[in-house]
Amino acid sequence: MIKTIDLVKVFRTEEVETTALNKVNLNVEKGEFVAVMGPSGCGKSTLLNIVGLLDNPTDGKYYFNGEEVSKYKERQRTNLRKGNIGFVFQSFNLIDELTVYENVELPLLYMRVSAAERRRKVTAVLERMKISHRKKHFPQQLSGGQQQRVAISRAVVTRPMLILADEPTGNLDSANGEEVMSLLAELNNEGTTIVMVTHSPSDADKAHRIIQLFDGHIVTENIRQIL
Repeated sequence: MIKTIDLVKVFRTEEVETTALNKVNLNVEKGEFVAVMGPSGCGKSTLLNIVGLLDNPTDGKYYFNGEEVSKYKERQRTNLRKGNIGFVFQSFNLIDELTVYENVELPLLYMRVSAAERRRKVTAVLERMKISHRKKHFPQQLSGGQQQRVAISRAVVTRPMLILADEPTGNLDSANGEEVMSLLAELNNEGTTIVMVTHSPSDADKAHRIIQLFDGHIVTENIRQIL
């Protein structure tokens, strides 16, 4: 599903040139759960942004589901993301002015799904994530764990083939963090591919494979046996 060849990302200002990714070669198969670890500033979030079609690499090739996309324009990337990729962020990234229901409905509006189908899909995912009783509340009226369940609901309501999670438990206590990781593991068991950036060894233990980044390079890969 995901293949990068000698992926490079360089950020330039007038004074400084920073290489965030340096010839990264990555393969993620359909149905895998991959954790990406490493110290702050090693390129983890940059890699996730490129894999998620939020940014283009400076050099190298990126294949998404067999399609070479490294030179895509923003509109092309946006169209490919719709319905194919869901995002879960540490900071939840919910819209404060929208209710829980409206936040989850938003990706379906972008895809021009009919009102009846939107209602069915949103209701089903909120029930599954055990947050339907809060559907009329606003994000600031929810706990951190509840907000992240809403964010996961929004990420999966289109039934994407890939979920990208950037420190999904970073703002949560241990109990809520464990619950979120259980939800991600459940989605993966049902066939959703997941790539997760994390600093947490216990979160990474849920993955099939752990990739360590350092100074923009993949330095180790550890394939795990999930019991």
